[in-house]
Amino acid sequence: MLAASELTRRFGGLVAVDRVSLELKRAEIHALIGTNGAGKSTLINLLAGELPPSAGAALVRGEPLRAARPEHMARLGIGRTFQRSNVFFEFSAFENCRLAAQARLPRAWALHEPAIRCRSSSEAATRALEVVGLSERHDAPAVTLSHGERRALEIAMCLATEPSVLLLDEPLAGMGAEESQRVIELLRRLRSDRAILLVEHDMDAVFAVADVITVMADGAVLASGLPEAVRADPTVREAYLGDGI
Repeated sequence: MLAASELTRRFGGLVAVDRVSLELKRAEIHALIGTNGAGKSTLINLLAGELPPSAGAALVRGEPLRAARPEHMARLGIGRTFQRSNVFFEFSAFENCRLAAQARLPRAWALHEPAIRCRSSSEAATRALEVVGLSERHDAPAVTLSHGERRALEIAMCLATEPSVLLLDEPLAGMGAEESQRVIELLRRLRSDRAILLVEHDMDAVFAVADVITVMADGAVLASGLPEAVRADPTVREAYLGDGI
């Protein structure tokens, strides 16, 4: 669905991502882990077309990905969330999702028509809220949502664009155990017909949900493979996991 082929990104003399290759496959959660500064978020930005690579390429269904605006990425079927909350706080949960859906379903000919009358985007927004369990918060302003609900809303905004690929940058950050478990269950449901890249520091969650794990260090891939193989890799344990995992 989405792949990195020898992706490299330099910022002056700093190599933030160094010849990284990986593949995101349908019905698979591919976790990306590593210490802060390992290059994970930069890699997501490259895969999402928000940063041009210095070398290598990101491929969408085998075709090279060109740097594009977020709405273009939505039309390609790529949705992403960010480390920090990225919602319109004064808008309701539904309005946030409807705005996201409009990026996938542009209607330039309806410039003077109220957006609420766009049935397709409204239906997509309603479905997305239902999937993440926010139907009862449909009309609640985003500013009134809890931290966990806002993170769920961000995922719903992605889902409203009907993506085939989800790039999730630390969706569990700041969550308690109960909220984290709800998101883990949501990811398990979402994997059935999507490719998911999960950047996360919660190792319990990663090993509970990931089908494949890639470990980054200093911008490069340190190890990649099935969770148990990565867990047992002595280089990974020394550099990142430690003896407690």
